[in-house]
Amino acid sequence: MRLKFLLRPGWLALTLVVFAFAGSCFTLLAPWQFSRNTERETQNAALQASFVGAPKPLGELLPGGAAPDERTQWHLATVTGSYLPEAEVIARLRTVQGEAAFEVLTPFRQADGAVILVDRGYVRPNAKSRVPDYAAPPAGTVNLVTRIRVDENDPKARDAFADASTDGKLHSYVVDSRVVGRATKLEIRPGYYQLDNGQPGVLDALPLPQTDAGPFFSYALQWIAFGAMALFGWAYFTIRELKPGGALTGDKQRRKSVAEILAEDESAPASQSEKAGQNH
Repeated sequence: MRLKFLLRPGWLALTLVVFAFAGSCFTLLAPWQFSRNTERETQNAALQASFVGAPKPLGELLPGGAAPDERTQWHLATVTGSYLPEAEVIARLRTVQGEAAFEVLTPFRQADGAVILVDRGYVRPNAKSRVPDYAAPPAGTVNLVTRIRVDENDPKARDAFADASTDGKLHSYVVDSRVVGRATKLEIRPGYYQLDNGQPGVLDALPLPQTDAGPFFSYALQWIAFGAMALFGWAYFTIRELKPGGALTGDKQRRKSVAEILAEDESAPASQSEKAGQNH
């Protein structure tokens, strides 16, 4: 029974590895890249719509205090109200255009009393790697055009903190209205709102993401190809072993070592000389 080789421990281990790898390619890695490609397409579509669309009142885009999602992210929203600088929080350990930065998060009370979190942009660390002095937001009532953003998530669920290293100012590890709300005891609407250049209270405006498609779709196809190649290779070697003379055949002639081949070559001339002497 030539199929017995399929039950050998080595072959079973190889089969397990090949099918586990192929299964991961088809069910985990490729779908993950496809989902990232879909997210990039959604982001690009929202950005393009914000470039050509007119700003709308926040209450129209997110009625009833609804949380932003991928469909509403990046849309331009208009709000009227006043900044609450006493509740300001600094987002730390940020990177903007490849360099370290702090983002300044200032709660903003709308005319209807609801509070939102406004990201006023970023500042670079000073010579001591701390937050430098920066301009305070304007006092009184202002009109803003903001970009709707989805709250970030901290996998470690860390709260904002203030100590000697922050000069007593609240610092957060993420831009998250929930974190700022807990730290300032304010009831803040979900999401946050990013300012572009020219808006009242903006510092250095955060750059917008690039609208290129990214490599995710091609990466997904590559994972599918890798999985298919692994299965094809397993099938090829399985079929080969089913044929006579397969690599796992037990009675196959043992291959000679290099030392044995050299020894045979050296003994060949001596054997020929002996035969010649006998003929004489």
